[in-house]
Amino acid sequence: MRKVLDYFKSRRAVVLLYLITVAIIRLLGYLAQQEAVYVRYETILVTFTFACILLGDGARYRRKRRQLALIRERTELLPRELPEALDGLSEDYDHLIRALSRENERLRMEGLQQQEEQKEYYTLWVHQIKTPISAMRLLLDARDDESARLLKQELFKVDQYADLALKFVKLGDIAADLVIERCDLNEIARMAVKKYSLLFVYNRLSIQIETLARDVPCDAMWLGFILGQLLSNSVKYTHSGGVRIFMDGAALVVEDTGIGIRKEDLPRIFEKGYTGYNGRMDNRASGIGLYLVKRAADALRISIAVTSEVGKGTRVALRFPVYDEFEHM
Repeated sequence: MRKVLDYFKSRRAVVLLYLITVAIIRLLGYLAQQEAVYVRYETILVTFTFACILLGDGARYRRKRRQLALIRERTELLPRELPEALDGLSEDYDHLIRALSRENERLRMEGLQQQEEQKEYYTLWVHQIKTPISAMRLLLDARDDESARLLKQELFKVDQYADLALKFVKLGDIAADLVIERCDLNEIARMAVKKYSLLFVYNRLSIQIETLARDVPCDAMWLGFILGQLLSNSVKYTHSGGVRIFMDGAALVVEDTGIGIRKEDLPRIFEKGYTGYNGRMDNRASGIGLYLVKRAADALRISIAVTSEVGKGTRVALRFPVYDEFEHM
């Protein structure tokens, strides 16, 4: 009913012309003292003609509205699938829509080009920064004093932040970077622990790796990144005790004896930029690490469950998909 009213509103000039025409016929019939039957015939003839015109025009109007509704749902149809213009004004609107669509496409392509250029720049920057980092590490390896050990730890953090920046760039098109294969979690976990061994040693924390699953579908590099970020958080917020990596059924669990996460912070720990109470206590927290972990895990179809108790530690369980889930990726 609303569409019918909308149609008559859009054709109110024609409806007004019809009413004026009928009024003129009746007025002329009255002035000419024409018999009422002829006036009725003339009115019926005009009304029939008007109704036929409206039916044809209404059918075109309805068809165009349906086409426009389809285009609204599938904007990729613009502008090539615009319905035929009903009149000159509609044609002007169509020209405007096509012009706006072309401008939007131009801006979209410019945006994609700028993103690609930024991606290339940051990728190049990360690879270039690795050279001085490696050089400084070699220089520090030649020394064996407390200051050198402190500098090695800080240099490791710089290297970690550079890797984080590279992963942030790659996450924009992670699907093109994934290599799903059968992975041995024991090997991936050992490599992640080895990477962070310096921090474990310096902070006097223990690390325990139990026998893990040897055949899970994942990308070894991205899973290593996920485990690395979880270990980094564990080391950062664990002051005594250590970290344990083990299997709980089909889930891979990383559990620490750290300060824990407050209950009200748990639902938001994967939000971009959210640091929570612990992060606000540590001014170095960026709120990016766990956000990237969640993005990478979603791409790998890995579900993450986090439980924690303040003062007792945090437990992160990673549950892997079956191979069939990657057939539709």
